[in-house]
Amino acid sequence: SLGSNTFAAAVHSVALLQLPEVLLLVLPSSCLLFTRGKMAAVAEPIDEFEVARQLFRDQPAGFPYEGFDIEELILPEDDDMDIRSDDDDDEEEELETETGFGSVIVVDSLPVVPEDKHEKLANVLRKIYSQIGNVREGGIFMPKDANNMSKGFAFVEFATPQEAQAARTQTDGYKLDKNHTFRVSMFDDFDRYAKVPDEYETPDFKTYTPMENLHSWMQDKMGRDQFVIKYGDDVVVHWNDGRRCRADEAYKRSFWTESFVQWSPMGNMIATMHRQGVAVWGGPTFSRLMRYSHQNVQLIEFSPAERYLMSYSSIEPSNPREKVQVLLNVFDTRSGKKLRFFSGNMEDYAIGSSAGPGGALRWPIFKWAGGLEDKYFARLTKGAIKIYETPEMTQLDKKDLKLDGVQDFEWSPAEPLLAAYTQEVGDRPANITVIRIPERTIVRSKQLFNVSDVKIFWHPQGDYLAVKVDRFTKTKKSTYTGFELFSIREKDIPMDVLELPNKTEKVLSFAWEPKGHRFAIVHGESARPNVSFYSMKDEKGKLGVKHLGTLTNKACNAIHWSPSGHNIVLSGLKALNGQLEFFNVDEFEILAAVEHFMATDVEWDPTGRYVASSVTSIQQMENGFNMWSFNGKLLYTLPKDRFQQLSWRPRVPSLLPKEKEEEIKKNLKEYSKKYDEEDEALLLQADADVLQERQKQQEEWDAAAAARADYIAAIRDFYEEMYGDRAKEKEYVMETVTVEQVIDVKEEPYQS
Repeated sequence: SLGSNTFAAAVHSVALLQLPEVLLLVLPSSCLLFTRGKMAAVAEPIDEFEVARQLFRDQPAGFPYEGFDIEELILPEDDDMDIRSDDDDDEEEELETETGFGSVIVVDSLPVVPEDKHEKLANVLRKIYSQIGNVREGGIFMPKDANNMSKGFAFVEFATPQEAQAARTQTDGYKLDKNHTFRVSMFDDFDRYAKVPDEYETPDFKTYTPMENLHSWMQDKMGRDQFVIKYGDDVVVHWNDGRRCRADEAYKRSFWTESFVQWSPMGNMIATMHRQGVAVWGGPTFSRLMRYSHQNVQLIEFSPAERYLMSYSSIEPSNPREKVQVLLNVFDTRSGKKLRFFSGNMEDYAIGSSAGPGGALRWPIFKWAGGLEDKYFARLTKGAIKIYETPEMTQLDKKDLKLDGVQDFEWSPAEPLLAAYTQEVGDRPANITVIRIPERTIVRSKQLFNVSDVKIFWHPQGDYLAVKVDRFTKTKKSTYTGFELFSIREKDIPMDVLELPNKTEKVLSFAWEPKGHRFAIVHGESARPNVSFYSMKDEKGKLGVKHLGTLTNKACNAIHWSPSGHNIVLSGLKALNGQLEFFNVDEFEILAAVEHFMATDVEWDPTGRYVASSVTSIQQMENGFNMWSFNGKLLYTLPKDRFQQLSWRPRVPSLLPKEKEEEIKKNLKEYSKKYDEEDEALLLQADADVLQERQKQQEEWDAAAAARADYIAAIRDFYEEMYGDRAKEKEYVMETVTVEQVIDVKEEPYQS
């Protein structure tokens, strides 16, 4: 289709360029073949895409992009190019539809009231729904009949469709009273239901996809544990490879959460926080397992066996005369169904130990009973404890556990047994009461006098209960501290009293040994306190508090027992500049004294083999973490800017009976020799696997280079013929350099 002049110019150009003997000129539908002194036209059509593929061999698979699989396209890392992935929401948000009423809900099953009670009912609705979102001014409308009686339903308009969606989710099924239960729908639902076709269409059934193995991480051949860190906008799950002194990345994702991440109690799931609610993830690839809708969620708490999830949010009032509202939802973790919600003024929940400074709340508000049944949870109220049972989510026996003056309670970690503290009221002394649920039987009680404050500490196995009691002196001008120690597993629950030798010393910290009978107390001046160790039994196993020893003048403000017992870390965090002392309580000797400058947190791994110390972003410098062995040897350091969180993945509880664990400990040397050999073989195999993978990559590269050798040689020959000797010149860089040179110096007399 070229004109004659264009064609002649093309032929002339070929002659001037002195190209090789053959030239192929590709046209839209055919090609021309030139040789020196000749021209031949090839009339038949050619495959332009095949020609392009031959000329541009270095392009991605599928070039020039006709009939290729988009899955072969490799996108830049951390750039989704606006392509939705499986991790994105499956369902598009139900925003305003063509009706224009996406932010309006319909609340049905309301009381039918006369005109003089319309305003009162509207105020009740406004109070309920203002806890969830911003109700527009005049946004509540209740239709009336000819007699000015309400019709039993109302329209509520929110500022945004998202708030309307949350209101529907959270209040559908809300019991206003015993005769009225809300039935809430989106206004747009009526339009959508009206468009449902009259003829039934069989839906497409999705193929069942089995869930990933949530315990796969427990099957690691090298027995490694995982931990998660958050820094900046990134969240990374690592394998802790202590034997090779490194952290191996298992999973990484940017913008995975908007605030923090949290492992479930047995480590099967990790939860991420979002404005729309909570998501949980699990399995080898950390695929999403479930979502729980809760607008502006702030805190969460799993039940001990992970059957339930409780979420919390607070809503600041728009009017200074109004009060801060709180909302708590309880979800079934498997189905994602909301089972119950609690709402009200914050001051109604900030009672006793649940009240923080400035009227704030201490988390958790609801506390789960110990054990793996997930049967009970409870919270404080005025003069009572409200206990709820699952799965009905109703109050136990439909009545409170009455305890006048109750200020605090804690569940045993092992069973539905709670210890409650009631303060002194008039002539009635304070009391510590141990109560068994659901029978509500008091199994032990102890009166206390001249009490200033009380703290309750359960042993992690539920074997003992320690109550720290601050008492007033006779002058009421100062206090001193003592401990009431209960042996829960013994007959009639005997009790011992412990007072420090120097009663004027303040107790800064207390901690039970997780597996054993010992406990540690930090006491004295806050700058250089003492650390004392005690046992609930003597060498022969006879019950009785025994002082084991005291470490004096330690730069310590926190203590961290190993999960397996025996060892403890004494840490001087934050203001004490990160002093760490690794101590063996069995031998009563210091294993190592080290420093992690400005450290803010210390956490043991679940096995008691490794310790992580970290500096979070509350400190301006040195952000990141150090990994230590149990005896204080530094294994590796990982600095990270804007470091916010490190959390070890909990392990599933052991299925071995206690007798079998004791037998393993007794014959540990025999087991250790066997498993040390296996571990060494696994490490060698892992190194061999890495070398094999590298060799495979090298072979793939060599094969790809060999396949392009002819093409590279042709290009090289073309350059040499085109540019001659210039083609053989090495690459160079031109750089301009300025040099100063003095040409002449002439002195002249100075004239003022």
